[in-house]
Amino acid sequence: MKIDRLIGILSVLLQEEKITAPELADKFEVSRRTINRDIEDLCKAGIPITTTQGSGGGIRIMDGYRMDRTLLTSKDMQMILAGLRSLDSVSGSHYYGQLMEKIKAGSSDFVSGRDSILIDLSSWYRDTLAPKIELIQNAVEKKNLLTFQYYAPKGNSKRSIEPYYLVFKWSSWYVWGWCTEKKDFRLFKLNRMDALLIECTTFMPREVPMPNLSDEKIFPGGIKVKALFTRDSQWRLVEEFGVHCFAENEDGTLLFTADYTEKENLLSWLLTFGDKVKVLEPAWVQEELIRIAKNIIKVYDTQNK
Repeated sequence: MKIDRLIGILSVLLQEEKITAPELADKFEVSRRTINRDIEDLCKAGIPITTTQGSGGGIRIMDGYRMDRTLLTSKDMQMILAGLRSLDSVSGSHYYGQLMEKIKAGSSDFVSGRDSILIDLSSWYRDTLAPKIELIQNAVEKKNLLTFQYYAPKGNSKRSIEPYYLVFKWSSWYVWGWCTEKKDFRLFKLNRMDALLIECTTFMPREVPMPNLSDEKIFPGGIKVKALFTRDSQWRLVEEFGVHCFAENEDGTLLFTADYTEKENLLSWLLTFGDKVKVLEPAWVQEELIRIAKNIIKVYDTQNK
């Protein structure tokens, strides 16, 4: 733990022009006395650290010092390569692949062991996803407005945003930006975006809040669902909601309870189970499913006439 903390302190000093002992103590959750001992140990190891007292004082590392690569362990390098490899899976260019080759070339005697983590961030839409990600990255870097056609449950619309972050969450990619129409920050799903265009107009970056990506914020619930599923639906319930979302009845059926967010998504999800589910509550969901089933029957009755 001490070695990890020493490396962490050194990393902070290399990034910050100056920092105080109390700030380091808070960051690493240790006492100020421990930080002072750590600074002494770093100095004994030959790290050129200076400290100044009084107002405006603090701990700093001498200009021109560079961290040697060997401060990173073989495991650290494996994690870096795993992260780069995951980004390469959705890259529209050869940048990440070339970066991995640079790291490997300079670390062939340092990186040991086989890869144990493989991450693929692409999807069924890889052919269209990679160009979108690359275009958005360029817009973020150059601070250009981004326009696109957006397909949403409430209808289609043309949007213009100031893009700030690309986000991977809930197995999908999103862009977080300031919507010029809504005058607020919004999260847009890349698979619902079409006709993306980088505008010539640039923008002055705002004070950007980090997107609240908690399930409670994005999927606030509100629809309390109770339903009976057949036993062969168990694997899907576990995969999508976890093992605690249902209780098994004596007859083998599964009593499912959950809070759902959006009406249309709920109905679509239930319909994918066909006759393997019976909704108990709420009553209006039963009525909606019956109405949809009747309309489906009408469609096929019309075709057969």
